[in-house]
Amino acid sequence: MTTQLSGRALSGPSVSGPSISGLWVPLITPFKDGAVDIQNYDRLVEHYIQAGADALFPLGTTGESPTLDEAEIDLVIERTVAVARGRVPVFVGVGGNSTRKVEKELKRLQRIAFDGVVSVCPYYNRPSQDGLIAHFRNIAAATDRLVLIYNIPYRTAVNLSNDSMLELAEVPNIVGAKDSSGSLAQSLELLARKPKDFAVLTGEDALYFTMMANGAEGGILAASHLMTERFIEVGRCFAANDVAGARAAWAPLAQFVPLLFAEANPMPIKYLLWRQGLIASPECRLPLTRISDGLAKRLDAYFEQRAAA
Repeated sequence: MTTQLSGRALSGPSVSGPSISGLWVPLITPFKDGAVDIQNYDRLVEHYIQAGADALFPLGTTGESPTLDEAEIDLVIERTVAVARGRVPVFVGVGGNSTRKVEKELKRLQRIAFDGVVSVCPYYNRPSQDGLIAHFRNIAAATDRLVLIYNIPYRTAVNLSNDSMLELAEVPNIVGAKDSSGSLAQSLELLARKPKDFAVLTGEDALYFTMMANGAEGGILAASHLMTERFIEVGRCFAANDVAGARAAWAPLAQFVPLLFAEANPMPIKYLLWRQGLIASPECRLPLTRISDGLAKRLDAYFEQRAAA
């Protein structure tokens, strides 16, 4: 389930085409007293590389990217690249609902040696399919980096159709999608119709097992901040055609994942990382807050039960 980008070699910074597959961690951005906690961010990057993550994705939804200013964005990208040291690909969240602004941001970030971009469908202004296609064509033309399209209608109020996605798959440096369409039928159809050199990474944490069983190349999963090795084991079992092993690895995750999305992402994840000592504070930036006391008790109880088992 590995998509190699043969025939798509680009002038990117570190590789002619990293493998677009496996488990990608969409990194949180830790804060402490209102500022980016870069010391603990560096620790997280190293932690997930050591845990076996196949790639890192800073500045996505889980990274609270809309709340970071330009200097903080640059700092987060630079530190991700510096700590990763080429051991895993780094794909950066660069998107928005103004094509021109996204193009300018890509050119501004060109000096930093990350591998690719994950770009969300334009939100709020609800473009047509023709507008979406033109948007992503322009973005791809504005950068020499690899591009993954992030389709998440739940947040953007616009759904990139499979026909549009497959048209965009013909663009040389558009190499895959983070698929969070919210429709299992649409996702399975995309898997059935996509070209071999176009990767589909599910962004639907609760559907990771199902999507991998139907041929997805991997997942970009916020939930994989916790129990990371379990998520990796699911992928390894599928790569070895061990469906029973994948099902066994997935079983505890199937119960756990819904808890992480009972309140706004990444609030529950940050709470658990803080409880486990991986970050110094569970704080998010407004308009996000901290999780409710009720959810905190449920999360604590889940891990206490697992520890006692």
